[in-house]
Amino acid sequence: MEWVDRLNQSMHYIEEHLTNEINYDQLAQIACCSTYHFQRMFTYMAGMTLSEYIRRRKMSLAAVDLQGGQKKIIDIAEKYGYRSPTAFNRAFQSVHGIAPSAVRGEGILVKSFPPITFTISVKGAAEMKYRIETKDTFRIIGISAPLHQEIEKNFSIVPNMWQNAASNGTIQKLAELMDSQPMGLLGVSACNDAEQWNYFIAVASTKETDVLEEYTIPASTWAIFSGAGTNLSIQELEQRIVTEWLPTSGYEYANAPDIEVYINPDPQNAQYEVWIPVTKKQI
Repeated sequence: MEWVDRLNQSMHYIEEHLTNEINYDQLAQIACCSTYHFQRMFTYMAGMTLSEYIRRRKMSLAAVDLQGGQKKIIDIAEKYGYRSPTAFNRAFQSVHGIAPSAVRGEGILVKSFPPITFTISVKGAAEMKYRIETKDTFRIIGISAPLHQEIEKNFSIVPNMWQNAASNGTIQKLAELMDSQPMGLLGVSACNDAEQWNYFIAVASTKETDVLEEYTIPASTWAIFSGAGTNLSIQELEQRIVTEWLPTSGYEYANAPDIEVYINPDPQNAQYEVWIPVTKKQI
């Protein structure tokens, strides 16, 4: 339960700082993982992004303040970290569906979003096949794009990268350069807290190239899960890894990239592996 306890401690931190700046790095430190992995875990477990949850909690409390009728809207906006009344109005309407000024009328419906508490739920779900492997560093070459520190902002970046790489011949070029393990087209989320976050479409290769970027995957221990189906099913597998396997596995996230290995990249008949960097929990 230690892993879930740490997540709940991070939720307490959010509650204590809803009227201050919420530091994502601090949340990750409380949960003992990287900022990227914390946001990823939260999204899979809560069914919404971290930024969306924080927005809902702030707007839930803002609605209560507005119903009280004592404070000006601009003061309430500033209280919850919105320096622009326009930004506050946009955030409020996205949650409640009405403008902040309308809340003070009689009989107006608003929404309440209580704080999240995480628990372990035992399910009779389908099996997951995985293996644990420790590997030395290996080199990848490919293309990359910078990622935002809030993962919600990356939801359009990665799909667009894959679409462009497929249409402009990059994927075919990469396939011709692949000569090392893991053998497959790689989607690599290199989101180390000490570096600029980047997403790579790449292959493992020892070949030299002047037109592609290269990146070294650090030596790590990996939990490697295999799957097949459509490209949507890989997202379902990743969600199950975080919500079902990781909490009771005896492992926790290590500070290394996440890797998707597309052995057969056909969108409708994909064969793939999900590589999660892990370390044994300290007892």
